[in-house]
Amino acid sequence: MADLVDAAGRAVAAPLAALARVRGAKPMHPRGVVFDARLVRTGPARPWGLPWIDAREEADVLVRLSRGAGLPSRLPDLLGLAVRVPPPAPGGRPVDLLLSSTGRSRWTRTVPVFRRDAGAPYGSIMAFRTPLGPVTLAARADGPLPADPEGLLAAGPGRTFTLAAALERGALESFARLVLAAPHDPPDPQLHFDAVLHAPPGLVADGAMARFRRPAYARARTRQPADPAAGPLEAPDTAPGRR
Repeated sequence: MADLVDAAGRAVAAPLAALARVRGAKPMHPRGVVFDARLVRTGPARPWGLPWIDAREEADVLVRLSRGAGLPSRLPDLLGLAVRVPPPAPGGRPVDLLLSSTGRSRWTRTVPVFRRDAGAPYGSIMAFRTPLGPVTLAARADGPLPADPEGLLAAGPGRTFTLAAALERGALESFARLVLAAPHDPPDPQLHFDAVLHAPPGLVADGAMARFRRPAYARARTRQPADPAAGPLEAPDTAPGRR
């Protein structure tokens, strides 16, 4: 199975590299808006024993809401919610969360779903390996949101997302709140979010989706300009893929 997933990733590497050239180094999620935001981590009701999930901390972060395929605004699209948590010290690595619009139940929250409403449920798609078992992440806005960049610029500031986590197929437990502030200036800077290389401390990206991303995005990534906010990068043929 692993060989098939790796082969699939290699098969789409060339088309993604071509898209990167056409779309100015963004092969996926080419249209989006970045907001300055505040991440308030309150931890779950009962500690899990995973420090990053349990922590009670606040940080200024960047949030990008985007359309995965870049389809016209009148059509549903695979929507994205990306969060960049800056490193705790200069020269360190940030934490990047990449969530996509998904189904609503515990059986479909890792299944990508095309949607028109940016306030719909989001999920991490891939799981993270932890000492407790596989963990998935999820998010939900406090209400409906337009999915087109123009509408988001007007409606986004002040909106809140709840971040949650689940162990295997268990119930989601809220552990943080994300509050959008003003749109970033410029509204869609060149940021390279990487959910594998920049996973939260104590969580290791795992499973078929993580293996798929490595070869699939490697060639596209060589076309991307450096992102100084992401810290030092591995060589292009070994670093996993990023949005």
